[in-house]
Amino acid sequence: MNTPINIFKFGYYNKLHRLILSWVFIVFFQPVLYGQNNIFQAGASTANITPPLGLGIVGNFGVPPPANHVHDDLHARSLVLDDGKVKLVFVVVDNVGVIREVLDEAKRIIFEETRIPKEQILISSNHTHSATSASGSGDKRGSWNADLPFDDYQRFLIRRIADGVRLALNNLEPARIGWGAGNVPQHVFNRRWKMKSPVINPFGEKEQVLMNPGVANPALLEAAGPTDPQVSFISVQSLQGRPIGILANYSLHYVGGVPNDHISADYFAIFADRIQELVKADRQSPLFVGIMSNGTSGDVNNINVGGPVEKHPPYAKIRIVANDVAEEVFQIYKNLQYKNWVPLKAAYSELNIEVRRPDSKMIAYADKVLAKPGTEVPVHRLEKTYAQRTLQMLEWPARINVPMQVFSIGDLGIAAIPFEVFTEIGLEIKARSPFKSSFTIELANGSFGYLPSPKQHKLGGYETWLGTNKVETDASVKIVNEILKLFNQVK
Repeated sequence: MNTPINIFKFGYYNKLHRLILSWVFIVFFQPVLYGQNNIFQAGASTANITPPLGLGIVGNFGVPPPANHVHDDLHARSLVLDDGKVKLVFVVVDNVGVIREVLDEAKRIIFEETRIPKEQILISSNHTHSATSASGSGDKRGSWNADLPFDDYQRFLIRRIADGVRLALNNLEPARIGWGAGNVPQHVFNRRWKMKSPVINPFGEKEQVLMNPGVANPALLEAAGPTDPQVSFISVQSLQGRPIGILANYSLHYVGGVPNDHISADYFAIFADRIQELVKADRQSPLFVGIMSNGTSGDVNNINVGGPVEKHPPYAKIRIVANDVAEEVFQIYKNLQYKNWVPLKAAYSELNIEVRRPDSKMIAYADKVLAKPGTEVPVHRLEKTYAQRTLQMLEWPARINVPMQVFSIGDLGIAAIPFEVFTEIGLEIKARSPFKSSFTIELANGSFGYLPSPKQHKLGGYETWLGTNKVETDASVKIVNEILKLFNQVK
């Protein structure tokens, strides 16, 4: 007769107990905890936001030239993700920078029509310099005019952004998602250079840094800051593998080489077209949507001032950059690992920041500059422009609230900051992020000017001048800490 096995004596009980508990967790509790009973969905869309000819094209100093030609239409490109409980909305607008008031109104309409709260809606500008202003017009352009009514183009843009989100929701379908990153170092250069001798700014002061000092300038000393060559992206496909959309992020200000009177979405649009071609998604239905958002590129452009002089016909350099970035994304895309479901989260806050105001000395200097006769040689070619901007800062409140926002997609973290953010700040966020991977979208949920670090403020340069920069000199420190706080809330 066989002797019964004593499972307690041989420790089998503990092993069996653990096995049973594991099975119960997998079958009953894991789907509840991680949402695997829910279906992950994604949808994308484009909404045309091209302005009429004749409106002024902003992005450069001086009187905005009227648009006489459309090289490529402008769009608001949307991507909606849905994990069954939370929807996250991305919208990237072809514009140099859209003020908060316009985006808040678009979010209000989106919530009214879809019930998606503003905390889960991220709307950014890609910073093309060849578009009509979405921040008002004339001397009153900017976020200090919250009481002004929207102009015709702003009202049109608000409606089209909201329409685009609704179209993306209409296109929602069961999907899988993956993300990755590559490197395209050959097209990013820090545009701020320390010079061998001090340079004069529009306020009559000496400083160390000059923006865009010219190629092969013998007075160059060294670049004032780093670059971030990484191109990050999210890819969503149908469960059968049909491409739905790709949202990319690259820290390059813009490329340019566009005639002054042309409307164009710069390399951002060419990237969208090229990545569609590479993933073989041309003319499919629903339409594939490629999107390029702007990373932290407030001090980075496409000009290698330490190299040889380059000359390109209009739009040629834009195509080179777009093709190279799209090719790098495609190489990573080909081996991307997809997930059928990931948790989505969002966190949002309003950070109260002090506004930079001119002191009595600066006001007196501005008044003096504006009183100069036109025949007098200026100290700096932009001295009158910045004298006007100095006095305009008196119209701003002493403090402002700026929207801070983060999304999490599985172990990917995405930050949204409403400034033209210096690259070193974006690199710090990546280094300190609690997520395995992360990136930052700039000019998101508003447009409050440049955001240098305190170290860069001490060096001076265009991006630090009052009127270009509008908030306290240590604002970046507070913003980084707030973003990391929000990241930890959604980790």
